[in-house]
Amino acid sequence: MTVGTFDPSLEAVTMTEAALKHFARALEGAEGKMVRLSTRESGCTGYAYVLDLVDDSLPDDIVLYPNEPVRLAVAPDALKILRGTEIDYVAEGVNSVVKFNNPNVVAECGCGESFSVS
Repeated sequence: MTVGTFDPSLEAVTMTEAALKHFARALEGAEGKMVRLSTRESGCTGYAYVLDLVDDSLPDDIVLYPNEPVRLAVAPDALKILRGTEIDYVAEGVNSVVKFNNPNVVAECGCGESFSVS
């Protein structure tokens, strides 16, 4: 058994400059939309990240304002898994991908679709 600690000074989720630019482009022409981050049970190791463009946050979501025009809603049930996560946008060869630098992850599946936390 491990003892978890809560650090209120630790941002729930942050975004790199590259991620902010990516999501700002995705939100262009989508007046009033925001990005919503949640998790779902998936794959061989436990969880997968879910990103959606939504009209509004759900009532219990934690809404963050990393930079205009990007607003980020985080599902409350995923916050424990996501706390301290940095979202990045990275070019890998000819592909670009959203990366999650999550300090809570202890294992990932080989294909990178799912992860587990302690």
